[in-house]
This record gives sequence, C-alpha cells and structure tokens, in this order.
Amino acid sequence: MMRKLNLICLLLMLCVVFNSNSQTTAPADFFAGKWEVTVIGTPNGDSKMIVDLVRTDGKLTGQMSNPAEPSAEKVPVTVDESADLLDLAFNAQGYDVTINLKKVDDDNLKGSLLGMFDAVAKRIK
Repeated sequence: MMRKLNLICLLLMLCVVFNSNSQTTAPADFFAGKWEVTVIGTPNGDSKMIVDLVRTDGKLTGQMSNPAEPSAEKVPVTVDESADLLDLAFNAQGYDVTINLKKVDDDNLKGSLLGMFDAVAKRIK
C-alpha cells in the first residue's frame, strides 16, 4: 500500500514539473525589436514607418525610418514605457509628435498618433 502511495506521489510531482516547464513565458523585453507602425487616415493617406527599439543600459531608445525611402535619415525616438503601454515621441518637420500604443497580443500594438489618428503596430520578425 505504501509503495503505491509513493508511486502516485512521484507521478503527480513529475506531472507538475513537466507542466510548469512547458509553459511559455512572455519575452522579458517585450517592446525591444523592430515594429512596423501604420498611422491610419492622415491627410496624406495611411503612413507607414519602421521603429527599431533597443534597450541600452536599462533604457529603451530607438529610431524611426520610412520604408518607402530606405536611404533617408533615421529619426531618433524618445521612449516611455510601462508594462503594456508604449509612448513614442519624435520630431517631424519641426513638430513634436507622439504615438501612444497599447499591447494587444505578443506581436501587435494599437493606439493613436497625437490622439487624433488611429495607429497600429506589428512586430517585424
């Protein structure tokens, strides 16, 4: 009887260990990487940009480029982040511009540019 109880306990513990090891965890640095950001409905139509975010010395920084003009100068981006929110600030044609994005799932963000235009972002893999 004692042998069966020990065997059952062992099997239960193994199941717990394998189950906990098989759980996928979210990336520790969710926002770092390349994102394709699309701003929808601007006066010039939908606008796409590539935002490359890198963590350096614990701080997330980045730069933005226009995929339609690969040789154009990259624009520096100031980043403010929390668990599920990302705020990008940059200067475009002399204007301070902000994009606020919220995590939708592991590869998508959704928000707005200046609170006026919808914006979506998709992780580039």
